[in-house]
Amino acid sequence: MSVFALGRMRVRVRRSGYGAMQLAGQFAARTPPDRESAIGVLRAAVAAGVNHIDTAQYYGPGTVNDLIRDALYPYPDGLAIVSKVAAGRDDSGAGSLRAGIADNLRGLLVAQLAAVNLRLPGDGRVDARFDDLLAAMVAARDEGLIAGIGLSNISTEQLQHAIAGTEIICVQNLFHLADRAAAPLLDMCLSRAIAFVPFCPLGWPRGQDNPVLTSPVVAQAAARLGITPAQAALQWLLQLAPNVLLIPGTGSVAHLRENLAAEHITLDDQALRDLDRVSA
Repeated sequence: MSVFALGRMRVRVRRSGYGAMQLAGQFAARTPPDRESAIGVLRAAVAAGVNHIDTAQYYGPGTVNDLIRDALYPYPDGLAIVSKVAAGRDDSGAGSLRAGIADNLRGLLVAQLAAVNLRLPGDGRVDARFDDLLAAMVAARDEGLIAGIGLSNISTEQLQHAIAGTEIICVQNLFHLADRAAAPLLDMCLSRAIAFVPFCPLGWPRGQDNPVLTSPVVAQAAARLGITPAQAALQWLLQLAPNVLLIPGTGSVAHLRENLAAEHITLDDQALRDLDRVSA
């Protein structure tokens, strides 16, 4: 089982984790159709050795954190729960970030989160507002509310600016077989031992327009190896670099186990050449 250490905390997490967003349904705005099944997926993940769970208080809102608490509390030793917060475009920022962190702590019944990602709007700007938001995250870490700071939906310029002033332990950006725009960010994270956590690792949007799971190239490569397209896509991400952490989401125990099995798959040279041709 491959692991990666998160920052100076040196918390070693399995590189195959679990993203809990889908438990809140489409657009992360609903309650699960079957609460007991959702709780079962979370318990199955931990029983299978997952010790990195990604969440947010605004999934539901509150639904996903409630499920995690009800399924797993008291939490097993070594479980890293990572959440995220975002500031509205029209508020001062720092206050809403702190309130968001506090909401996560209350919802999950924890005194400290392993990490919280500052979710940004994606404009890539380094400006006074970015500095204010980052300072609020540093203050939360210094007070012990979070053990580490992450950034999400960022540019290389924002990461470079942030790490000049403080430790960043993880970065979450859109990245998958058919969208590799964040490759320079992955390289920057790798050179600095920062975890790179692709969101939507199996492609976006879902359904028939998904550029990964509906790709004939992915399907053919997977069929030749006797694996699923999802497993091919996940293993392709894992083999890119040792700092890549996966958080695919699912509401199915069967799919959970399928996703976790991807870490034991080897993609041969032909598969890697074929998958390199995938594009959106």
